[in-house]
Amino acid sequence: MLLQVLGTAAGGGIPQWNCACPGCSGARACPERRRRHASLAVRTGEGRWYLVNATPDIGDQIEAHPALHPGPGPRQTPIAGVVLTDAELDHTLGIARLREADGLEILATAPVRRALEERLRLGEVLGPYTTLTWRELPLSGALPLSGDTAGPSGHGVRISAVPVSAKRPRYAADAPEDDAWVVALRLYDPATGKSALYAPAVAVWSEALHRAAAEADCVLVDGTFWDDEEPRRTGISSRTATGMGHLPIDGPGGTAGILATLSARCLYTHLNNTNPLVDPAAAQHKQLARLGVEVADDKMVIEL
Repeated sequence: MLLQVLGTAAGGGIPQWNCACPGCSGARACPERRRRHASLAVRTGEGRWYLVNATPDIGDQIEAHPALHPGPGPRQTPIAGVVLTDAELDHTLGIARLREADGLEILATAPVRRALEERLRLGEVLGPYTTLTWRELPLSGALPLSGDTAGPSGHGVRISAVPVSAKRPRYAADAPEDDAWVVALRLYDPATGKSALYAPAVAVWSEALHRAAAEADCVLVDGTFWDDEEPRRTGISSRTATGMGHLPIDGPGGTAGILATLSARCLYTHLNNTNPLVDPAAAQHKQLARLGVEVADDKMVIEL
């Protein structure tokens, strides 16, 4: 199984277009510090990839990775579909950018699909351009991420979802509550016996999430905010990190201490522009390194 990190930033990217905070200003001055919206590409077969979340940066993310480029046919693409961890705009707006496809498979939980179809009317809007085929992400068991490459033996990357939050996007704030609004993704390769857990938004470190992380060989997890007071201290919100649906990295209840106990390779993704970790020289990197925890970078390749 091959994972290509397409982006590692939280909403707005780094730099964010209307922000002059130190993180954004630093990224404007040093282009190598720029981060695109958090996303992955998962290779499920030779010349066949699934995107995990479709961000506003999706066009640039595809162009930045030759393995995702079209060919050899003039309209032949290796992108087989999109897997969604939630219904947030930062993770779904890129679907419209893929409307030139002959057809597109989307894997999502039931509440996420309803939000996109009923609130954003994605099917109606894109219907004249392409055909969307939906598959529901299982909350128990697993399904082949790419059915036509799994083969009769059942080999091929398999995927399942772990509910992590009932947080609804703002445009669906009045929708029914459901624990599957936000999920982590467990990716398992039977050929190697290796698995990865991708959890870009985590509001609560549940027992189910801990079990999935403990069983994984690689964990990419929510690193939106360094500490719980960061949103209020930097003036971007009147709420704390946990109040915004993101467990902080450091401090009481932070995830750094939890990740340090795991045997998996652990990396943070989904960094907000206010997070000191967006500065490569920040002392917080050394603090994480002492715990054996990393910060994922755009264009990073992880092979399992």
